[in-house]
Amino acid sequence: MTIKLKFPNPFGLASAPPTTSAAMCRRAFEQGWGFVVTKTFGLDKDLVTNVSPRIVRGTTSGYNYGPQQGAFLNIELISEKRAEYWYRSIRELKRDFPNQVVIASIMCAAIEEDWKEMAAKAEECGSDALELNLSCPHGMGESGMGLACGQIPDLVENISRWVSETVKIPVFIKLTPNITDIVEIAAAAHRGGAAGVSAINTVQGLMSLKADATAWPAIGTEKRTTYGGVSGNATRPMALKAISSIANKFPGFPILGIGGVDSGEVALQFLQAGASVVQVCSAVQNQDFTLIEDYATSLKTLLYLRANPPPNCGQLWDGQSPPTPKHQKGKPVMHLTGDDNKTLGFFGPYKKEREEKLYEQRVKNGPLWNVKSETDVAPANDAPKPAYRINDVIGGALERIGAYKKLDNTQQKVALIDDDMCINCGKCYMTCNDSGYQAIQFDAETHIPHVTDDCTGCTLCVSVCPIIDCITMVPKKIPHIVKRGWGENTPVFAHALSPMQ
Repeated sequence: MTIKLKFPNPFGLASAPPTTSAAMCRRAFEQGWGFVVTKTFGLDKDLVTNVSPRIVRGTTSGYNYGPQQGAFLNIELISEKRAEYWYRSIRELKRDFPNQVVIASIMCAAIEEDWKEMAAKAEECGSDALELNLSCPHGMGESGMGLACGQIPDLVENISRWVSETVKIPVFIKLTPNITDIVEIAAAAHRGGAAGVSAINTVQGLMSLKADATAWPAIGTEKRTTYGGVSGNATRPMALKAISSIANKFPGFPILGIGGVDSGEVALQFLQAGASVVQVCSAVQNQDFTLIEDYATSLKTLLYLRANPPPNCGQLWDGQSPPTPKHQKGKPVMHLTGDDNKTLGFFGPYKKEREEKLYEQRVKNGPLWNVKSETDVAPANDAPKPAYRINDVIGGALERIGAYKKLDNTQQKVALIDDDMCINCGKCYMTCNDSGYQAIQFDAETHIPHVTDDCTGCTLCVSVCPIIDCITMVPKKIPHIVKRGWGENTPVFAHALSPMQ
């Protein structure tokens, strides 16, 4: 009978550089991490030696120097340490940290005897669970391991069955995103008797090429490279897609979520997508093990706020973020218009006219009068409710995630620009003009943008606006007419589920 796992908290370290040694795992537990997945290890006949350099910053958001990397690329292999080192280390870790969870990550080629041997020894030394690495995207696949096994459903099913029938502790299959349909691979693990899956491993890629045609990392005097594994925030959309797809297909099937978890807020996203717990790597590479205190506190706060929404005067908080007040450069503002009924801007003669009107208000209402904040006028809740539990939020978003045909194209929205928050940069106008639907006019005098009835709700302007909540999407009040480019334009009356769509 399979043993059920109880995690002290949902945050653990992924099988990666942060769990390179037992000493590092020990320090992670001392900081408060709920579980660790050991660096993947194999049989002595499969020992590896790494190349260097091998873990480099990502360039997915430009050349960002410093500890806030949005991505990493690595060509690091599995652990260079012998299996016996890890068996002894796991036994010591469980002796000293009996309440924390230790998951042994193991890897073999598609040889039944090898998998059974490693699994049995990993269970014997006290591992709480096993993670079978069938997904390392570089190096190991050339030796018939990792990705070479994880992309073939029959092999995934067989390996899952070999190990699941050998041990009584839970077995998780670490899935690769480098596959057409990750749900098919999860299904194979499910058929093979795995207790759950870990999703996702790194995404295979080539990070960048220099002007002289060499890549980074470049190995040796020949400056050769290979395709590595991309990790970090850049992989988060793929991770959330994989997790939610698997969770929707197999309700209740445990998923260890991996891929760009860098805060308590993001951890909540993974839980809502269907993950039971989350594993972290790149965020630790950016900082250190002390992140756990912030993550745990943040998640606890979010769970409390779910049960006890803050006073909001009709406006919604986004997690721990209160509604954005009307402001210019952080200072509260009020809506003022000139004699022509146009909104007064914050530069040139408009700024002078605005200051004159504000002065009139102070003369009228007293010298201490000022623009009031709209966010702190509601009373606090007197009797707080118990915070949500982790199990209360797992999979909470799944019922809203699904096929495109279930999206309702009769409920259209359009952009609305708050003139008082606009800094007149013109970015919304530029993106709408050259990438959208030419639906924003830019006043030549006041520099205030105006959204016309041609807006189709594409949301590009919201995406590039530098001021939070300056542009919002609101329900469209007029009929939605689609410009077909030839013949008559078409009013939209049919739901997306209509056969004619």
